[in-house]
Amino acid sequence: MANGVTMLATVAGAAAELGRWPLPCSLLPSCEGPSHLSHMRLCLSRQTAEFIMNKGDPEEEARRHRAKMEKRKALQDAEVADKTIIKKGLLIVHTGAGKGKSTAAFGLALRALAQGWKIGVVQFGKGAWRSGERDILEKLGDVSWHTLGEGFTWETQDRSRDIQAAEKAWAQAVALMNTPEIGLVILDELNISLRYDHLPLMQVLATFAARRPDLHIVVTGRNAKAELIDAADLVTEMTAVKHHFAAGVKAQAGIEF
Repeated sequence: MANGVTMLATVAGAAAELGRWPLPCSLLPSCEGPSHLSHMRLCLSRQTAEFIMNKGDPEEEARRHRAKMEKRKALQDAEVADKTIIKKGLLIVHTGAGKGKSTAAFGLALRALAQGWKIGVVQFGKGAWRSGERDILEKLGDVSWHTLGEGFTWETQDRSRDIQAAEKAWAQAVALMNTPEIGLVILDELNISLRYDHLPLMQVLATFAARRPDLHIVVTGRNAKAELIDAADLVTEMTAVKHHFAAGVKAQAGIEF
């Protein structure tokens, strides 16, 4: 009860100072009477009391919202004004154990196609089935798509074959990166090839560093190397919170491929 009275005294004192006492009954919990309140110390700020008193007043809430958004806009405008680089080819990494890394990359491809860009895609490790994203992207725009993997590493069970497939895919990736007309190159599951040392990491990073200034590259796959993360402009980690596969649901057309 003491805590409740103290809280009420705080509110009441601030409200009285603002000339808004008594408070509406709906805001008052039961107490031992106003005589107890007169001895309590004022703890709330005027702003907090104002908020309590005006809660439920549509005009006041609208005013507060406008004031809050004006401050937010001023901060946002100042932050944007501080940026001086208008265009820069980005090295983007999608990693993590969660689902959505390739999905996000192909969503970016849709955006780029809508801007009239030419897109290059190389898939490392994947190759067991034809994906829906490939079919639709090739219908929508100028896409140079190369699926050069032989399936998951646990399916091939042959390291030398995996290395050969990765080297072939990387050669195609370099060719796409060196094509001036291509604005975005997606290297799907390259992180897997780097994780298992199918490709020399330093060579890959050197190629990225030497790319032309306007070329955007997206690398996907879990367990991205720390050196790649350091070199990247944008890194997003997909976190596995819940996955239907754990409940026994197999890969479905339209969801996984």
